[in-house]
Amino acid sequence: MVTKKQSAKSAGVRTIKKYPNRRLYDTQTSTYVTLSDVKNLVLAHEEFKVLDAKTEEDLTRAILLQIILEEEAGGVPLFTTPMLSQMIRFYGHSMQGVVGGMLEKNIQSFIDMQSQFAEQSKQGGPTPESWAQFMNVQNPMMQQMMGSYVEQSKNLFTQMQEKMKDPANVFTGFPFTPPDKSDK
Repeated sequence: MVTKKQSAKSAGVRTIKKYPNRRLYDTQTSTYVTLSDVKNLVLAHEEFKVLDAKTEEDLTRAILLQIILEEEAGGVPLFTTPMLSQMIRFYGHSMQGVVGGMLEKNIQSFIDMQSQFAEQSKQGGPTPESWAQFMNVQNPMMQQMMGSYVEQSKNLFTQMQEKMKDPANVFTGFPFTPPDKSDK
């Protein structure tokens, strides 16, 4: 039988154990690490898993959320208070899964655009420094562009909600006809 420890090692996923004293132990380097060290693993795109040392429960999400909390408290927050409030309202809501997927796809789209820009920079396009300078000058324009993108996403989401209100629209792609209302 393959244990979680063996499957994590064989897949090349770094294992970090969290002990009851709240300390994190990196099994690859045989050293205790901090949340800052774990953040550096994320920034380096290293795959890792945080496991409870006693129960082997996966604590990776909890540690990542803890890092986000520290980042939010430590400087210029990424999330506004109204945005966080709205996110909380989606928990337990029927649209919770849709919102999570939508957020993930929007962030992935942003990452893809950023990667394309980096690739263009390597091929003789603008340098990161000139892009930063451009962004400083064009910040209002970029805010407007991102605002338009968010507005389009909002409109698509609203359209989807409207279609979901009518059960007949939910099953339009399936090869059956709804029951005739006159048969009742």
